[in-house]
Amino acid sequence: MSIEPLRRDVALRRPAVRTAAPATRRLSSPTQQMCVVVSEIADGDGVALVQNLRRRGAPRVVVLTRRASRGELSVLLQGGLRGAVASTTAASVARQPAPAPAPPTLPELTAREISVLKLVADGRSNRLIGEELGLSALTVKSHLARISRKLGTGDRAELVAISFRGGVLD
Repeated sequence: MSIEPLRRDVALRRPAVRTAAPATRRLSSPTQQMCVVVSEIADGDGVALVQNLRRRGAPRVVVLTRRASRGELSVLLQGGLRGAVASTTAASVARQPAPAPAPPTLPELTAREISVLKLVADGRSNRLIGEELGLSALTVKSHLARISRKLGTGDRAELVAISFRGGVLD
């Protein structure tokens, strides 16, 4: 078998190429719909995008973007765009710092419990705390048990951390 007949077979079996209808229409057409994909819409870019689309005569436009602030999405929608889809949570959090959480409210601690906590924060053992405050190590242990019940943890490091976050220790 020669190569020439194979080429003819391939040529004969090749499907006819059909020409598709034009994919784009004129932008001034009243039924024209457009989707604009933008990776990010920074602050102030929404106004420029709306102005460019108006200049081109695009009547129905939807914008898809990964990041845009809620303010920019509002500008786009007020500018006449039909819709805008974006991941606003990440962009909003990145541009607007979250308010600082209020310190947790802690149960009232006595002056003695606070003084024991301060010495625990300094890294002292029950025996050293007792010597400094004129208490026995067993009494210091009792104070720490009471503090632990009030704050909901038995871990010394966590007691100190909770006390700092709550504003009990400076």
